[in-house]
Amino acid sequence: MFGYKSATPRVRLTTDRMVVRLVHERDAHRMADYYVENREFLKPWEPVRDESHCYPSGWLARLGLITEMQKQGNAYYFILLDPDENYVQGVANFSNVLRGSFHACFLGYSLGEKWQGQGLMLEALQSLIRYMQRQQKMHRIMANYMPHNQRSGDLLTRLGFEREGYAKDYLLIDGKWQDHILTALTYQEWTAPR
Repeated sequence: MFGYKSATPRVRLTTDRMVVRLVHERDAHRMADYYVENREFLKPWEPVRDESHCYPSGWLARLGLITEMQKQGNAYYFILLDPDENYVQGVANFSNVLRGSFHACFLGYSLGEKWQGQGLMLEALQSLIRYMQRQQKMHRIMANYMPHNQRSGDLLTRLGFEREGYAKDYLLIDGKWQDHILTALTYQEWTAPR
């Protein structure tokens, strides 16, 4: 259908300690639970969220839009789940996916407070980045973080991201314009899609 994928992609990756898969509309309750449980913890690192982030009905509407973006190949929103897939430990998304002569996207992620410091996000992102590079043919993945978020900076460094710049007042986070350090990871073994 004119360059769009006709079916929702089904991606399910298994790591040593979790299942990482594309979010779908049946995850509305899980997503609401994740944001309710981590609301205060994530607040300093995210845009101001409206109340719908804490209700399954709000997520049902949001997941409908996300599903459509995933069908079109414009974005990929993943959830990090325990091995039994009972609860969301974190999220990772690859947005603003562009192809053509760019083959690039932006990476965003968060991990629930009780899962911090266990290496879970590193484990998940290693698998997801490999998927995006090899299956989705991304040559360049960009990720940006606030200078005072050293944990995020350390994570990106461990994943091989390189600092490319500094952007003043880059994103509106927690109601304030925040500076960000700009990083990117390029895939040297990139081959053109067939």
